[in-house]
Amino acid sequence: MSDDQSGGSTAKEVRAQRDDVGEVIDVRRGMFGAQAAGDTSGYGGLVRTVRLPGASSRPYGSYFDEVADELEGALEEQGLLPENALEKTVVDRGELTFHVAREHLVLVCRTLRDDPALRFEYCSGVSGVHYPGDKGRELHAVYHLRSYTHNRIIRLEVSVADADPHIPSVVDVYPTNDWHEREAFDFFGIVFDGHPALTRIMMPDDWQGFPQRKDYPLGGIPVEYKGAQIPAPDQRRSYS
Repeated sequence: MSDDQSGGSTAKEVRAQRDDVGEVIDVRRGMFGAQAAGDTSGYGGLVRTVRLPGASSRPYGSYFDEVADELEGALEEQGLLPENALEKTVVDRGELTFHVAREHLVLVCRTLRDDPALRFEYCSGVSGVHYPGDKGRELHAVYHLRSYTHNRIIRLEVSVADADPHIPSVVDVYPTNDWHEREAFDFFGIVFDGHPALTRIMMPDDWQGFPQRKDYPLGGIPVEYKGAQIPAPDQRRSYS
């Protein structure tokens, strides 16, 4: 008997239900979402909805439930209610992400590193993300953690407002994050409080703005190449 005949949900229906979960924060038009300068890619008819996934329900599947249970229990043992530290838990595209309140980020990281049942010894870096449409949470920092002991991978995500872009540094817990936090500061303007030397790592120290934010001007600096003057992207032909 098929799922349809038995009254159950098909895999296609389940996927559709999951697609409906989350929050739409933007609708982009064109390849790069260009607005003022026009779309120089020729894909002006492309329309894409930007949706952030919502909180997932138990069971999460795989080893995710075990990790969540152990983390929540370890936080309670330290006198911290899990719901105060973990804003939501998301399972999306086969990945487990804990959305962490910034004031508890360092404690959560240290717990994930030191608890014997968790042992996420390694942080491969932090990635900055800019969602201008996610009002009050425009800047996101995503941490990628790996447990060599248990052969597991998870992510942490912290969201802050563009007007208050401060997140505690985790370099004391994961020294490998040193240059990655500097890069996220350099390109996104996220300020990692407590970092030992939070300076730009790629751009000149006196550079204005943060080049990987989505509101940063597209181009604007002419480039010379073998004597030829190449116009900045916002001065080239628009196809839209």
